[in-house]
Amino acid sequence: MKNLRRKTLAAASAATLGVGLALTGGLAPAAAAGPDTSYLVLAPQGANTSQAAARVAAAKGTVVATYDQIGVLVVRSTNPDFATQVAGAGVESVASTAGLGTALDEGETVEVSAADVAGATGDPTKEPLYGQQWDMNMIHVPQAHAVTTGSANVVVGVLDSGISSTHPDLATQIAKDKSTSCIGGVTDTTEAAWNPTNSDHGTHVAGTIAAAINGVGVTGIAPGVKVAAVKVVDDGGFIYPEAAVCGFLWAADHGMQLTNNSYYIDPWELNCRNDARQRPVWQAVQRAIRYSQSKGVLNVASAGNSNYDLAHKVTDTGSPDNVPPAEQENRVDLTSACLDLPAEAPGVVTVSAVGPTGAKSYYSSYGQGVVDVTAPGGDSRIRTQGASPTSADQILSTTFNTTTRTNGWGYKQGTSMSGPHATGVAALALSAHPGMTPGQLASFLERTSVAQSCPEGVFNLVPLHPNGAHFYDATCSGGARNGFYGAGIVDAYNVVK
Repeated sequence: MKNLRRKTLAAASAATLGVGLALTGGLAPAAAAGPDTSYLVLAPQGANTSQAAARVAAAKGTVVATYDQIGVLVVRSTNPDFATQVAGAGVESVASTAGLGTALDEGETVEVSAADVAGATGDPTKEPLYGQQWDMNMIHVPQAHAVTTGSANVVVGVLDSGISSTHPDLATQIAKDKSTSCIGGVTDTTEAAWNPTNSDHGTHVAGTIAAAINGVGVTGIAPGVKVAAVKVVDDGGFIYPEAAVCGFLWAADHGMQLTNNSYYIDPWELNCRNDARQRPVWQAVQRAIRYSQSKGVLNVASAGNSNYDLAHKVTDTGSPDNVPPAEQENRVDLTSACLDLPAEAPGVVTVSAVGPTGAKSYYSSYGQGVVDVTAPGGDSRIRTQGASPTSADQILSTTFNTTTRTNGWGYKQGTSMSGPHATGVAALALSAHPGMTPGQLASFLERTSVAQSCPEGVFNLVPLHPNGAHFYDATCSGGARNGFYGAGIVDAYNVVK
C-alpha cells in the first residue's frame, strides 16, 4: 500500500511512523541517557492512569499529557530502557513514537493569481471564483444553499496542519475558542500555535467545508457552520499518534459534532492489532475514536491515494517504514485484523474520490465494504482520455503560502479533498436535522448519496500512466453499493430538502 496518503491524501505521503511494542517485565538497572523519546503508555481499559503514572516516574519518564478518559498517557523519557522498565501492573502496553509519523507530501498547490480573482465575473453566489468550483455543482450545493447554508451551532474539527486565521474567506468561520494545537499530544490554544507553519493543507480543507459567502473568493459547502483548527501536523510535516489521539479527544470534549481526517497513522502501512508491536497504537487510536463517538462526534476519513484495494489486503512489503528498506518485513497472508487507521476504524465514514466526470479518481484507494461514500477529490488526468493534465479538474479552495505568509486560493487533488466534501455535506445534514447521533448521521449520509454503478471491466487508464502500463488499473466489485463509490456520491441538496 505504497503512498497511501499520496500527496497527503492530497494525491500524499511517504510514511515514517513508529513501532508499537507491547512489553512486560520488571524494572532494570538504570542505563546511560539516550535521546529524548515520546511514548504512549496505556493503562488497562477502564482503569485510571495513576498506577501507570507511578511506573512512568519509576522508569525515569515524564508525563506530558494525561488522557484519563481513555486511560492513555503521553510520556517523554531519555531512559533507553524505558519501554521495558515501565511495563508491569497498571500498564497494559507501551508504544514508542520516536522518529515516527507520516510526513505530508502533498505536492505543490496550483495557486490562482490576484488578477484571476479580480477578473472573475462570479455568478449568483457573488463569489468571483465560484465558476471554477465544478465540485459544488456536482453535489448540488447551490440548491442546498437555497434551503440552508448551515447552522453556527455545528462545529467541525479539522484535524490537519492548521487553518490560516487571517484568510478573508475563513476569518469569520473559525471557532477560535475551540481551536488548538495538539503537537506532541499536548494542547496549546494560542492562535499562533494552531495556525499553519509549513503546509496549507488544513487551510484548503477548511475552505471546502466552510469558506464564507462574502464576495471575496470561493464558497464552502456549509458556510453557515464553524470550523475549529485542531493542528496535528508538526513543523516537519509529521502526524504522530499522540497528536491524533489528542485531536480526537479535544474535539469530543469541546462540543464538535464532526471531525475531518485526511491522514493515516504509520509506521505499518497496515496496522495489525493482533501484532504485539503494533497493537498499542491501534488501542490508543481506537479508544480515542470510540470516546469521541460516545460524545456525539462523527469522524470522517479519507480512503487514501495509492489506488489500493483496501478490501483485499494480502501482502505488505514496505513496513515498518521508519527503518531502512533492508530491515522492512515481507508480510504475507494478512488478515482482516490489519487495518488502515483511522479510515478503517469502526464507525468512521470512509471517503473515496471522483473527478469531474464522476468516475473514480485514478489515485483513489477503494474497497467493497470499506468505502462508505465518495465525493469530488479532483482528477487532473481523466476528463477525457489522453487529454493534457489540467489544474481546473482539481479542487479549488482557500490556501496559505507558507513561504510568503500570504493568503490566497489554489487547486489540490486527492482523497484529502474528497473527505471534506463529505464532511461539509454531513454538516449541512446536521444543520437541517439536528440531534442525530453519529450512527444516524452516517446512515443518513449514505442513504441520501447518489448511487454510482461500477464501470464495466477493469478501470484502465493506460494512456495516462506515468508509472507503467497498468499502474492505476483497478477492479470494482459490488452492485448499487460497491468498492469504488460505496453508497454513492454525497449530495448536499438531498440531505437538506
